[in-house]
Amino acid sequence: MLKAVIFDFDGTLADTAPAIVATMKQTFREMGLPEPEEELIKSTIGLPLEGCCRISGNLEEPQVEVATEIYRRIFNDFAASHTKVYPGVVDTMNALAAKGLRLAIATSRGPNSLDLVLRTNSIEVVFETRVTGHDGYAPKPAPDMVLVLLERMGLTPDEALVVGDTTFDIEMGNGAGCRTCAVTYGNHSLEKLLTANPTYHIDSMPELMDIPEVSEAGRGR
Repeated sequence: MLKAVIFDFDGTLADTAPAIVATMKQTFREMGLPEPEEELIKSTIGLPLEGCCRISGNLEEPQVEVATEIYRRIFNDFAASHTKVYPGVVDTMNALAAKGLRLAIATSRGPNSLDLVLRTNSIEVVFETRVTGHDGYAPKPAPDMVLVLLERMGLTPDEALVVGDTTFDIEMGNGAGCRTCAVTYGNHSLEKLLTANPTYHIDSMPELMDIPEVSEAGRGR
């Protein structure tokens, strides 16, 4: 029986791509380097920040360190004005919680910027726990973040559904032995997402409520 839903954040709960792209372009401007293409930046979302910087600019390690430092310093300048929660997210989170499902977040984002985006967009605190990119676990697509959350919540893999917008998220959930749901409105196309073999895919967050395990959750409580 489904007992919990574990969400990616960027591209799944909130459209953070504009903030990420704007911050990354400004980072490269400050370094005196050519701005990366928007689609290249977006293709890296979901990876740890160091990886995003490295791939976006084909940087060597000393440059990666500089880019990461600049990005973290200036991100908050862009986060509030460039970030919005996707339609239906708040209502869906509340509906899932009303069914008695436990909610968690597994994100490569750091805790400070995560809290800023959650707070700025008035998302209710319905999440029981989370693992962020600063917690030191192997990054996506490794299953470690999901496995840590399952252990923390006292759940088995068959009791959780992992929801995300990138192949990294789906591979993470599959690797942990969970069912997975790909959202098609985020940073990876449906065609690319299907290469990771998600259990389900949806085109909007409210459609999550129609997945059989979710719709049946809470019955008989």
